[in-house]
Amino acid sequence: MNDATTPERLAADSTGPDVPPAPAVLRVRGLTKRFGDMTAVDRLDLDVRPGECFGLLGPNGAGKSTTLKLVLGLATPDAGRIELLGHPVPAQARQARMRAGVVPQHDALDPDFTAAENLLVFGRYFGLPERTLRSRVEPLLEWAALSAKRNAKISELSGGMKRRLTLARALINDPEVLFLDEPTTGLDPQARHLIWERLRQLIARGKTIVLTTHFMDEAERLCDRLMIVDHGRAVTQGAPGELTAREIEPHVLEVHGDDARAWHDQAALRVCERLEWVGETAFGYCRDPRAAIETLAAYPRLRYLHRPANLEDVFLKLTGRDLRD
Repeated sequence: MNDATTPERLAADSTGPDVPPAPAVLRVRGLTKRFGDMTAVDRLDLDVRPGECFGLLGPNGAGKSTTLKLVLGLATPDAGRIELLGHPVPAQARQARMRAGVVPQHDALDPDFTAAENLLVFGRYFGLPERTLRSRVEPLLEWAALSAKRNAKISELSGGMKRRLTLARALINDPEVLFLDEPTTGLDPQARHLIWERLRQLIARGKTIVLTTHFMDEAERLCDRLMIVDHGRAVTQGAPGELTAREIEPHVLEVHGDDARAWHDQAALRVCERLEWVGETAFGYCRDPRAAIETLAAYPRLRYLHRPANLEDVFLKLTGRDLRD
């Protein structure tokens, strides 16, 4: 496989200051999808720029997966406009998908084929010349750390191996944009970190990625920009650090123990800008934590953690802490 077709392919030559920016890889305006009385996607607008990792975050049922199906032409919107890689969707969805890669929530590998055969068979759907296709298989297996498993059947692979093979399969056509729907759900920490490393390689080489995830640390590690959606609507969007600075107080105290309720009711209300009570833990959000920390001395049975605010705090503030099934 030559440099132009490896998963680490470099981005196109940089444009000079007088060259207008490249058009959006994905542009969505007023996207709406209803299922009976339920509105799964509600007048959503978004743009994904070339070479960025764009995250779509939200609770269960927020409309993330439905949005991906719509922009790929796998479902028909009730209203709105979609343009993917210059193609109107769903009218030219097939042409757009030929230039895209997709990693679905659940692996759909063929159990009758080996790891290498899964790549070969999938690549033929794109009409790739056999010589080109075969030249890509081994480098992709090596990139996915699966060279030793090239002849293994799918039943012989661990969950992490299957996920890496699904990612490699999505790259067989050297896509211009990669859609990842919760790529590390259900994986152990070692498998997650390896997949993050491989995704960072793609991002560093200029691939455009659209990512849905429930893991806030995943979004903070990988995403240049992200959008939080809830009930099908955009709640906020921006770079992870920008959202944390804009949407949440900078310091968090997590306080628990026998006197946590007393601290919450008697002291914290005076020294914290915002408070939440979750289970047996009081969360105090502060701009200056010193006064709040000083009050804890009067409650010796308390235990506490002082930490900087993060994207998870933003997410929970904007979407709530109630369980979503």
